[in-house]
Amino acid sequence: MHDKINKWLWITCCILFVGLMSYSIYSTYIKKQLSSYDTRFFYMDTYIYVNLYETEKEKAETALKEVEKIYKRYHELTDRYQSYPSINNLYFIHHNQSEEEWISLDKELYDLIEISLSYREKSDGLFDIRLGDLTDVWKKAIEEEKLPNEEELSSTKEYKDILLEDGKIYNNHANIDLGAVTKGYATKKAGEYLEKMGINCFIINAGGNVLVGNHYGDDAYKIGIEDPTKKEGEIFIKVKANNKAVVTSGGYQRFFEIDKQRYNHIINPLTLYPSNHTLSVTVITEDSFKADILSTILFLMDIDTGLAFVEQLKDVEAIWYVSREEQIMSTGFKQYLYE
Repeated sequence: MHDKINKWLWITCCILFVGLMSYSIYSTYIKKQLSSYDTRFFYMDTYIYVNLYETEKEKAETALKEVEKIYKRYHELTDRYQSYPSINNLYFIHHNQSEEEWISLDKELYDLIEISLSYREKSDGLFDIRLGDLTDVWKKAIEEEKLPNEEELSSTKEYKDILLEDGKIYNNHANIDLGAVTKGYATKKAGEYLEKMGINCFIINAGGNVLVGNHYGDDAYKIGIEDPTKKEGEIFIKVKANNKAVVTSGGYQRFFEIDKQRYNHIINPLTLYPSNHTLSVTVITEDSFKADILSTILFLMDIDTGLAFVEQLKDVEAIWYVSREEQIMSTGFKQYLYE
């Protein structure tokens, strides 16, 4: 009896081994047949690079075109400075002359506004998409390299509430700013589209927002994090990751200085002023939308509070670039370091 059991166990193990070996050989063969396809385009004030690996040329080229359409779509929906035909976008919401009490929104914009609103409470008010008037004041200040006066800042305190209902928004001309999340959200949607198409090996680089899928060669992608104190494109550290988003927020690209004090474009809605706790924050997690929001929130927090905040989150790590001499990492960030 025992001999029969042992025989069947041995046969079962052999079948499993052969199956695993066959799958490994097949996966390796398929990956060797992959070709690289890429495209570049410009939306959301950012050059966006998409590189994917696929066996079928037509499928790859179709996917690249569709990914660009995703970014174009969200660029137009969330544009605060320009209208587009037949689109009720953020510009239209703020400037429309309609007498309708409620305005219909495309589902993509409605969903993005709805999910973004939920993070105001989660962040204790640090993330707030209602502050379009405030960001406009600081946008002008940065362009003119001149501090806004207290009267200008105080006039932006009365945010108009954003009310949503059944695919519509209340027409009170709210000045909504989704600049901190649009790239991350569009990148998330692009990644979901590629995976739905069966394309799992890809890299999307939307400025400081990077999303990678499976590696095309049984390795991990190497991603450089930009050094905020040096020329554009120079990096201070490399990380390795698959199926992760690596997103950086920083005040080193758009800023001005007065009396050695730096004023950047990432504004704290509670103080009405930019935060200067660090030069940049990079977040690594699975969701590029979540990473985009978290990098902004952490940039606005003091570092000790930010560290404690990250340590409570699952599958989220971060690094703060304080200065050339000081970079601070969350507990699990080292697992991503590329030596």
